[in-house]
Amino acid sequence: MNSKKKMRLMKSWQKTCLAIMLLMLPALAFAQSVQVTGNVKDQTGEAIIGATVVVKNNSSTGTVTDFDGNYTISVPGNATLVFSYLGMETAEVAVNGQTKLDITLKDDSRALDEVVVVGYGTMRKKDLTTAVASVSSKEWADRPVISAQQALQGKAAGVQVIQPSGKPGAGLTVRVRGTTSLNAGNDPLYVVDGIPTNDITNISPTDIESLQILKDASSAAIYGARAANGVVLITTKKGTAGRSEVNVSMFAGFSNVAKTIKTLNTTQYYDLLDEIYGVGIADRSKTTYTDWAKDMYDTGVKQNYQVSLSGGTDKVNYFISGGYQDERGIIKPASYSRYSFRSNTSAQTKDWLKVISNVSFAKTSRRDVVDNANSGRGGVVMSILNTPPFMEKWDPLEPSYYYRNPYNGSWENPYAQANTYDMNSDYRFMGNVGLDFIITKELHFKPSFAVDYTGHKWDKFIDPVKTTYGREANGRGEHADDDYLTWLSENIVTFDKKIDGKHNLSLLGGGTFQKFKHNNTYMSVQDFVKGTNLENMTLNMANKINDATTTAEANTLVSVLGRVQYDYESRYLFTANMRADGSSKLAPGNRWGYFPSVSAGWRFSSESFFLPITNVVNDAKLRLAWGQNGNQNGIGSYDYLQKYKINKTQQSDGSAPSGPNITADRYGNQNLKWETTTQFNAGLDISLFNSRVTGEFDLYYKKTTDLLLYITLPSSIGRDLPMRNDGEMINKGFEFNITGHILTGTLLWDASANMSFNRNKLSKLGLTPQYTTARLESNNADVIIMKEGLPLGSFYGYISEGVDPETGDIKYKDLNNNGITGGADPNDRTVIGNAQPDFTFGFTNNFTWKNITLSAFVQGSYGNDIYNATRLDSEGMFDQKNQTTTVLNRWMRPGMITDVPRAVSGNGNVLNSTRFVEDGSYIRLKALTLAYNFNKKLLQPLGIAGLSVYGTADNLVTLTKYRGYDPELSWINTSTTTSGAAAQMGIDMGTFPQTRSFIFGLNLTF
Repeated sequence: MNSKKKMRLMKSWQKTCLAIMLLMLPALAFAQSVQVTGNVKDQTGEAIIGATVVVKNNSSTGTVTDFDGNYTISVPGNATLVFSYLGMETAEVAVNGQTKLDITLKDDSRALDEVVVVGYGTMRKKDLTTAVASVSSKEWADRPVISAQQALQGKAAGVQVIQPSGKPGAGLTVRVRGTTSLNAGNDPLYVVDGIPTNDITNISPTDIESLQILKDASSAAIYGARAANGVVLITTKKGTAGRSEVNVSMFAGFSNVAKTIKTLNTTQYYDLLDEIYGVGIADRSKTTYTDWAKDMYDTGVKQNYQVSLSGGTDKVNYFISGGYQDERGIIKPASYSRYSFRSNTSAQTKDWLKVISNVSFAKTSRRDVVDNANSGRGGVVMSILNTPPFMEKWDPLEPSYYYRNPYNGSWENPYAQANTYDMNSDYRFMGNVGLDFIITKELHFKPSFAVDYTGHKWDKFIDPVKTTYGREANGRGEHADDDYLTWLSENIVTFDKKIDGKHNLSLLGGGTFQKFKHNNTYMSVQDFVKGTNLENMTLNMANKINDATTTAEANTLVSVLGRVQYDYESRYLFTANMRADGSSKLAPGNRWGYFPSVSAGWRFSSESFFLPITNVVNDAKLRLAWGQNGNQNGIGSYDYLQKYKINKTQQSDGSAPSGPNITADRYGNQNLKWETTTQFNAGLDISLFNSRVTGEFDLYYKKTTDLLLYITLPSSIGRDLPMRNDGEMINKGFEFNITGHILTGTLLWDASANMSFNRNKLSKLGLTPQYTTARLESNNADVIIMKEGLPLGSFYGYISEGVDPETGDIKYKDLNNNGITGGADPNDRTVIGNAQPDFTFGFTNNFTWKNITLSAFVQGSYGNDIYNATRLDSEGMFDQKNQTTTVLNRWMRPGMITDVPRAVSGNGNVLNSTRFVEDGSYIRLKALTLAYNFNKKLLQPLGIAGLSVYGTADNLVTLTKYRGYDPELSWINTSTTTSGAAAQMGIDMGTFPQTRSFIFGLNLTF
């Protein structure tokens, strides 16, 4: 090659290298690290503090925004940054060598992409094929909620939350799609971070992240023999990677009785006695007057304090909290307190192993006063109404005695009724440890072990001096200790696979083993050392032991479960569950039950024919589901075995007894099995206008077969038939929930509404197709009838035709036209009302303008009747009890037109009848909350990340025709434990009133 040719070749090579270098410069620049700065704000222009900024696919490189929403991060020039914050849509932005990136995050309105918890796993809400309601902690963040059940009230369609008593610490009753059982219990199964339980009073609502309610049989079937009444999944809070927070929440306030009922003064009371018994019965020399309602109803106080610490890295996260709650009731000494502690941690110890731990402890104490009882049975509320007005707190002749009723020594005055020492204390520990072995990306093995322990103590003491009842025995005392221990071992395998980007397959299988133990110790004593008072009474200070027992029981539950989930492009969805449960409560050969379910969904909005209207209806899905669940709560640990009674004996000559007397008691039943509830569900999920309006609509049909019933024989036989499966019940209904973001500008308006329509019917009662229950002492008659074809809560009695103007007595309709009137013919009794509501509802409206939020929560019921048994004793005018001012309109002379009968000894005018059946419908402003969120920039110099203050008025306004204290309290009478107790709803006999409360609180974040 000559020199000229070499020179040309060299120049050409140099040009090529130069061109390659010029082309590589951007790539080299992108490969080098750049420092990116910027600001993150929301749609209103407010800086977002604590937003997470990480490099996509490399979460170890990241930061969080400061108090002004600013961030700085060094990343490769070709990186993609991921910006995220709770409640906001995640944003991904390519750096492309830029050094300044300002980001605006949008509110997360993609409700259908929300991940919800289901049994033993999670799913996208858009892929659900079953009826699942979800309630987020955001919905009660600025409300003084003191229990998880209260957080559910009025928030989920198909879920009724009932407060049967206003006493501090009184548990709320939850019904998911109606009542399904008579004796096996109707409360849902609660699962707290994977631990199944029937009691959640130990949990602070501040610790809860979300609540999911599995309403239909298909969603709940994975819990088998315990899920017939629905399942409530409670997920507590966890730490967040890259963000350390200290949260403080507190509230305090006062409460008072929302309504009082006026009673007769002393003169009016004496006039009434003269009419009942004749002139001269009343000792009119006692002219004092005591307004018992004014004296007994006090101002209640509520307070709650909670502190939590949370945070984490990409490997470890933690959440630790502690809290204290205290409530003093409107009737002293009713009170309740709770100390709680929680620790939730997780650690990715290896690439193939994750360790999860949840531990909680709580101590609760509740000082009780008796309600749901008449004044002769210690009912304080009834005693306030019935105690004669001339009586005083203390007997003027015996200053250390409470003034007793001179007409009946067993009727103590309200102070004496209330000041019995009745204390319940619980120590509750719940904890579980779980492992997640990551065998492959798709295949996981998850063993876990959980413990749930409760130590319960009950003490009741009656003063030996102050009360008549106490003086009769020189003081009485009772004590009980109960230990409840449940441990649970679960081993679950999951497999999740995405195929070709279109097919999604999820498999779950495993087994569980649960053991339950209960031990009880009880002692009753009397005749205490002289000078003993309630403050220092202990059983060892008594002379006589009335009774002393110890009992023990245990049972086990072994289960095998499996689930298959499949979807194609989230368009065609399918889920199948199967659980087999084996219980030691049942006889060998009859211990296993099988609970299958299947459900399917069709997202028809993804079909091509739907495209023309997707700008309006952006998502629409049909759901169909069928499944079976069980209910074993009503079965005792040994109900399949023959029962015996052990009676203590004593030789008449004083010599040592030969031993206790053992006699047969209740028969056993080798064929006993749990109730089974089969449910069909059809649902529609719809999302409109880019998720600004969403709705869920469901139709369901539930049939419970093999109802558990106790059949009682006449006492002359000396023993009872066993518990048996003997009956069927149907619940069917319609429910919907609609949520809307109505205004999204400077003024934000979010609203939600839900309504539930349920129809209940006893379709079969088997051996006893009809019987009555719920006996009232005032007239010695049952007020509830259970009969094939009738709903639960059917009131039974006579039809009142008003007051006879000539006699002043109630006229009762002669239904069989046999000429026997005046309530003398029991065959004239019929169904006179029903406690089941036609529908229940809840409405929530949230208005936000700048930093101010006004929230109004309205809740109510329509179409339910209440049997106002309180009026039997407060308007009956048949004995010496004081009465309400309603009786001032009583019949007093022939020809007088009134709806209140004459005053006369005996109970002819207080037979169970339509006279005492009232419309229990109501609409209530359950909570009205005004909250203010301080500007975060103003808080920055103080080192505060967030601060909100609020004021809430609970039960502010109630619209109702009901004449008693409160229509909500009377849906279920919880004082009864007799056969068919679930049917005894809607009876109001001196229920502790629910209060109107005014609460002030704050939420603080560092």
